[in-house]
Amino acid sequence: MSKINYEIIIVDNASTDGSQEILTGFKIKDLRLKVILNNQNLGFGAGCNKGIKISHGEYILILNPDIAVLENSIDSLVKFMEENKKVGIVGPQLLNPDRTIQKSCFRYPCWHMPILRRTMLGKLPWAKEKLNDYLMSDFNHQSTKKVDWILGAALMLRKEMIKKIGLFDERFFLYFEDIDLCRRANKKGWDVVYCPDSKMFHYHQRDSARLGIFSIFSSFTRIHIVSAVKYFLKWRKA
Repeated sequence: MSKINYEIIIVDNASTDGSQEILTGFKIKDLRLKVILNNQNLGFGAGCNKGIKISHGEYILILNPDIAVLENSIDSLVKFMEENKKVGIVGPQLLNPDRTIQKSCFRYPCWHMPILRRTMLGKLPWAKEKLNDYLMSDFNHQSTKKVDWILGAALMLRKEMIKKIGLFDERFFLYFEDIDLCRRANKKGWDVVYCPDSKMFHYHQRDSARLGIFSIFSSFTRIHIVSAVKYFLKWRKA
């Protein structure tokens, strides 16, 4: 059992699967549990920001609903933060349901990376080299490492850092808000670290894998492209 003093903040982004009805009728007896029910989908970053604003902890753990937390995984992240005061963001090792390692730390993307990842162009030899570099395929993902950015599905943020660099940029509805936050942290001298001592399951399926060639026509692809354009315009002079 964890000895960490904690609070849990649930942010429901106007879900349509019955979750809001359940949460509305849920009688909260624990003062450490807070629930925010949005009447519209504000996007990932804006939803997280609403939770961060009412949080009291020294550290903030962002978790997607498709994350399964393993025993001691949160304690490991807190311990790492306590021992490394320059670290502003730390992420765990994410595992697929079959316990294989899921790529969750990356190098900064070039402008054509979203296209390579979501179209058949990614199968070309030169594109594979670009993708392997972006995905850090030269790294075994078994050791602690300072990285460019970490997937927003599971991130621990230092509250002190957030106060200095700001919250998630709400111009990004979905995708690239995690890259942007990590990049702002790095620019201000905070380390972003991948920490495999902490392990969590991520039950995520990319729409490109589910839809194949037709993924280019999906709403997620359109959102991804819009966020990519916003990101590269924001950082074009960096």
